[in-house]
Amino acid sequence: MTVEPRLLANAIRALAMDAVQAANSGHPGMPMGMADAATVLWTEYLKHDPSDPKWPDRDRFILSAGHGSMLIYALLHLTGYERPTIDDIKNFRQVGSPCAGHPENFMLEGVETTTGPLGQGVAMAVGMAIAERHLNATFGEDLVDHHTWVIAGDGCLMEGVNHEAAGLAGHLGLGRLIVIWDDNRITIDGSTDLSTSEDIQARYRAYGWHVVECDGHDFASIRAAYDEALADPRPSLVACRTIIGYGAPNKQGTAATHGAALGPDEVAATRKQLVWDSEAFDLPNEISSAWREAGARSQQAHADWRKRLDANPDKAEFSRRMAGDLPADFSLKPYIDGLLAAPQKVATRKASEMVLGVINDLLPETIGGSADLTGSNNTKTRSQNPLTINDYSGRYIYYGIREFGMAAAMNGMALHGGVIPYGGTFLVFSDYCRPAIRLSALQETRVIYVMTHDSIGLGEDGPTHQPVEHLMSLRAMPDLHVHRPADTIETAQCWELALRRKDGPSLLALTRQNLPQVVTEAQENLCARGAYRLRSAQAERRVVLLATGSEVEIALAVADRLEAEGYGADVVSMPCWELFEEQDAAYRAELLPDLPLDQLLRVSIEAGATFGWERYTLNGGMRFGLDRFGASGPADQLYHKFGLTAEVIAPQVIARLEGVKE
Repeated sequence: MTVEPRLLANAIRALAMDAVQAANSGHPGMPMGMADAATVLWTEYLKHDPSDPKWPDRDRFILSAGHGSMLIYALLHLTGYERPTIDDIKNFRQVGSPCAGHPENFMLEGVETTTGPLGQGVAMAVGMAIAERHLNATFGEDLVDHHTWVIAGDGCLMEGVNHEAAGLAGHLGLGRLIVIWDDNRITIDGSTDLSTSEDIQARYRAYGWHVVECDGHDFASIRAAYDEALADPRPSLVACRTIIGYGAPNKQGTAATHGAALGPDEVAATRKQLVWDSEAFDLPNEISSAWREAGARSQQAHADWRKRLDANPDKAEFSRRMAGDLPADFSLKPYIDGLLAAPQKVATRKASEMVLGVINDLLPETIGGSADLTGSNNTKTRSQNPLTINDYSGRYIYYGIREFGMAAAMNGMALHGGVIPYGGTFLVFSDYCRPAIRLSALQETRVIYVMTHDSIGLGEDGPTHQPVEHLMSLRAMPDLHVHRPADTIETAQCWELALRRKDGPSLLALTRQNLPQVVTEAQENLCARGAYRLRSAQAERRVVLLATGSEVEIALAVADRLEAEGYGADVVSMPCWELFEEQDAAYRAELLPDLPLDQLLRVSIEAGATFGWERYTLNGGMRFGLDRFGASGPADQLYHKFGLTAEVIAPQVIARLEGVKE
């Protein structure tokens, strides 16, 4: 069925303005302005199959300008995805509707990423393009041969993460990445002239991108730009000049259409302008049929791909990786048994490197990297060659000083599927990564953050590099597992937990300083409990000492001093609060009995903010930590300066116990 493309695009405009008007909330301007460019893309270029939204060789489409969410909701509905239904769209932005204010990947099939924070969609697309090229180099074009398309707005290209991600994409020559820039020159405040005068096209050319312009309301111009982008071996920026709110006769081209409903009078005027006679949410049959026909355009390509997959000797391995399953025989137990037989005193960052050497040999899907701290994070192992423009089969990425870009790209890699990304920086620089870490948790992506130099124990670099509040702030983030292991054994166990977690991110906080191996037996992965009794009291139990990471060693020394004075002390290692909270009430009560202070004193020891530990120590407990910034100096001297030694802590605990006894 042949229908004029403008009419197909007007269906997007009608749905967008009607849904926003019904909700009296939303952003109609971007979907209306980009309707023509999106129509060409989705009806003529995008390789996808609404009957199988998870087809591994589909093109990925990312709406980085997520405020214009009605664009993707309209496209999914029109091309025949099971949802959103027209009723879902009628309930746009309402509780219970999958058509949320910004697209959420866990709400609708066909939404590849959760977007809204501007720029992150572009950065995640870079990660998707990396994953595509890597899997192409691994499995060949018969199985992996697709593009990553992005619609980005002016705000996306202003955000700092865009600069980091675009620079990386140009350096890696990601030619399967095409960003369509909605160049409408309007932001919430008004014209972009208010805030910027940079030459965006020149900036992208400087990154090593191909740049092409088009008139976003001229279908021939749009097609020519897409064709040119597809033909160029570099990543492409399509500067698509549009009019925001196109079709709204009194408001188009103004900030008035950006973030508010058009109003009933302007909606009526727009219908007249577009010659759209249908009632709200009513689509003419010939237009609906044409859209559904366009949505089925790639079904034959999909069927051909399935035949190639069935005939491919790597089918099982490819399918396993895309499903995110670890090999059935994957286990770190032999490695851990070796550590138990020959204990080692090393920093947990080194312990991480050691276990990664085993992991990367066992799991070919891991791709590591670091934000210019490879030698400090210890994230590269002998089996990893660099992933470069000349060799996409490599499994290690030199991200440069781009912490935010790295974190966002890893989200894209995980969302693409087929790879397990991990990347390193210093824990204090989690501040640079935090918005992407938050999206990792929200999107339930298996991304592993390797954050070293986790306390004042890093020493001489001083307070600018010494994290204090970071552990607690990260623990406050929903669905992020923060692991702070105490030695080689716990580090290996936490790595295994992170790898086995398919539905969310993990962060490993690791030391610079050497730590003794405090775990002497490990019949099971006790870190999976989040917290466990490392040592039981010898005398009558009066104290439970709670500690993480490098302070577990200190807790053991405190326990020795307490026991010498006749006070029994349990030592509980607590590498992951989040996993401990998932345990049943009986286990948590057994570890931390709810007893009055005169029977049991709870004491926490962690070289960071004490804020939050009252959850476990309770109001009458004691909390030893650092509620101020650190200082520059050798690690052992800093621990002494801030009172984080057994010599300082034990007498204070004894004094409290004596006071309680009296």
